[in-house]
Amino acid sequence: MSDPSPASGREATSRPSRASLRTAVVWDVLKDALERRVKATGKDSLDVLDTGGGSGNFAVPVARLGHRVTVVDPSPNALFALERRAAEAGVADRVRGVQGDIRGLFDVVEREGFDSVLCHGVLEYVDDPAEGVRNATAALRQGGSLSLLAAGLGGAVLARALAGHFTEARHALGDPDGRWGEGDPVPRRFTAEQLTGLATDAGLDVGAVHGVRVFADLVPGVLVDTEPGAAEALLRLEAVAAELPSFQAIATQLHVLGEKRG
Repeated sequence: MSDPSPASGREATSRPSRASLRTAVVWDVLKDALERRVKATGKDSLDVLDTGGGSGNFAVPVARLGHRVTVVDPSPNALFALERRAAEAGVADRVRGVQGDIRGLFDVVEREGFDSVLCHGVLEYVDDPAEGVRNATAALRQGGSLSLLAAGLGGAVLARALAGHFTEARHALGDPDGRWGEGDPVPRRFTAEQLTGLATDAGLDVGAVHGVRVFADLVPGVLVDTEPGAAEALLRLEAVAAELPSFQAIATQLHVLGEKRG
């Protein structure tokens, strides 16, 4: 993914990129949540934790908003890229990279030390997703928000079926982890009910659920890139469809925003 910040329909001044089409919904929801937290706390700068944040696809744009961001990631290469990216964006003083993972999160960061936690593309790969969400929640201060982004089952089933792999699509529907076969690169996928259940059980009040990349992965790239106004129209379509449960069920990814209970 690329820097999500230009994806916002309210901010874009040029045609959205293919990458920004895939992050627009999450970025807008996250930015609104940060703005609410600023108003609630009266602080100009929040403490944000990005678990599995890699090279800073979200961390750098969040830092551009003036917040302090700690990125925890197991990859030294990703953290090196994060450092370079933050420097190029002029926010090196507000971005800190730490090697680690969500399972051993409190070996590298403090409990209840953050106003917002991002957990994007992590739950698919951990042995115990429930533990991952509990740890992310434990890192939050009271009233802080957790942004969960994970692979959606319905999107994978639809993609395999449209590609003509009907047996694999059916297999994914019946597989406990939502995998379509041994060659599936994603270890686990979720339904909206499963993801919200994990959030609720961890002590979060779920405020919003969105489908991400409902159409962006299915529309031919040549159409988006060459048809005048297509990218902007697709961006608006994604924003509307994201809030509808019927389309969340077929989204490539699912996004859940929850607030830590007092």
